[in-house]
Amino acid sequence: MKETGRIDRENKAKAKTNFITLFTESDYIFDSGERLNNIQVAFQTYGELNASADNVILVCHALTGNSHAAGVIDEEEIENCRSHEFLSKYNRMYFNKPGWWDPLIGPGKLFDTNRYYVICSNIIGSCYGSSGPASINESGNKFNLSFPKTGVRDMVRIQKELLDQLNIKKIKTVVGGSLGGMQVLEWALLYPKMIESIIPVATSAAHSPWAIGLNKIAKDAIRNDPAWQNGNYTIQPLAGLSLARQAAMLSYRSMQSFNAKFGRLLQQNKSGNTDFSVVNYLNYQGEKLVNRFDANSYLYLADAMDDHDISKKRGELNEVLNSIDLPTLCIGIDSDILYPADEQKMIAKHIKNSEYKEIKSLHGHDAFLIEFEQMEKLIKPFLDKYIS
Repeated sequence: MKETGRIDRENKAKAKTNFITLFTESDYIFDSGERLNNIQVAFQTYGELNASADNVILVCHALTGNSHAAGVIDEEEIENCRSHEFLSKYNRMYFNKPGWWDPLIGPGKLFDTNRYYVICSNIIGSCYGSSGPASINESGNKFNLSFPKTGVRDMVRIQKELLDQLNIKKIKTVVGGSLGGMQVLEWALLYPKMIESIIPVATSAAHSPWAIGLNKIAKDAIRNDPAWQNGNYTIQPLAGLSLARQAAMLSYRSMQSFNAKFGRLLQQNKSGNTDFSVVNYLNYQGEKLVNRFDANSYLYLADAMDDHDISKKRGELNEVLNSIDLPTLCIGIDSDILYPADEQKMIAKHIKNSEYKEIKSLHGHDAFLIEFEQMEKLIKPFLDKYIS
């Protein structure tokens, strides 16, 4: 079935990943109490920063996403990232392909780079150029599970340090979906004076038991793979990470989307045997991820999501939401089973200057990465009202 909702606008802009090392003179202290210095952050930018350094839109990515939000990967970008294992693998896999929000970012698009300076950084704990379990420590080995426990607030504080180093004074809006939306909410609570508005999409204020349970299955799949070796593997735990991704894919889509896309169709698999089309699809998705993402990073980021609760050490959840005093657009998805629309409605209900809009789609949670025309229709009036 052809996926709908894509904006057909050619974008020949090249993707270019930048790298910066933060906390070179003092340690960053994680919420866990652990310390780390010389933290590397990979990021991409689109557009030009104005003289007053206040035309910034910050885009936050989801679990297995990265800073490649827009632009096309070319040979120059592949060479630029060659020394970064998983970023290099990703670039080769997605050569000549646009970023995950490319239809929304660029000249004349929703996040118009003729007017705004758009930034997307790879989060701490990931494996796409920013420091994480797959990074090399001072002894010349991978950190693996010795990397500090990472939370969503850590991700945001390190993003803030990045922006400080770039001399950015003000952010017009912070936007992101899923884990990206969790970062958006933390931005509103940690640095409210720096930002003018927020757009959390398909996310939650506190990770639900349902979402935690789904993550448990994925994490157990990785940890129970003998190849994982308590996180000290030299070869990826392929079976475990693949199964984790396959389980997650079921929560990213919907029963309706699977019915429409696959039905009970049969097709030949790589072994030459006949199987259900949906089975081959899930195998394909699992294989793709193991070829571009680190298993320990998956565990770290899944743990960070499970630990996400904006009320932690702040008070009662509704009161914490009520303390956010920024123009807010909450976007839910009517078929999202991972972060149901009711979660976005609850967020919007308790933030004072907030409105709720909904994507209508059979694609489930992933609709925020598919239904670009709806995203533009819902977000543009908000941008016109609050940041233009």
